[in-house]
Amino acid sequence: MSEFKVIKATEIDKNVCKLIGSDWMLVTAAKDNKVNTMTASWGGLGVMWGRDVAFTVIRPQRFTKEFVDSSTHFSLSFYDNKYRETLAYLGKVSGRDEDKVSKSGLTVATDLDTPYFEEAKLVLICKKLFAQPLVESSFLDPSLIDKWYPSKDFHQLYIAEIEKVLVRE
Repeated sequence: MSEFKVIKATEIDKNVCKLIGSDWMLVTAAKDNKVNTMTASWGGLGVMWGRDVAFTVIRPQRFTKEFVDSSTHFSLSFYDNKYRETLAYLGKVSGRDEDKVSKSGLTVATDLDTPYFEEAKLVLICKKLFAQPLVESSFLDPSLIDKWYPSKDFHQLYIAEIEKVLVRE
């Protein structure tokens, strides 16, 4: 088992835009004693309602959404570049079609009853505070809909309190 130390969210010293947008992350949750995950490159970290939060979005057709919706918590985890192919695989294959978690070769661990993967370099254990679907009428720039939502499959937004941050020592 790898060694992680616990830090405060305010001690995360990474470029969040690079970490999420370029390096990608895994969104992971449990449902009925099963774990599912998906690769994501949209989201952020900040402060909302006086709490350190993470936000991410999940399309309605993603299998992982069912897991996040049925859990109080989910994890966001980040990896070294050597896991890029694994993250690409986890983003392309649905857990409905195969046991992609076991096929990924990653090791499931838990903290606060929330699954994450032992190979991560940074893990955020998040408690859901807010969930709301994005709606067409809220977009102020219609070109975003044309580019990102031609099928009108708008994401669900999740805002979650960062309850614990694990960083590899």
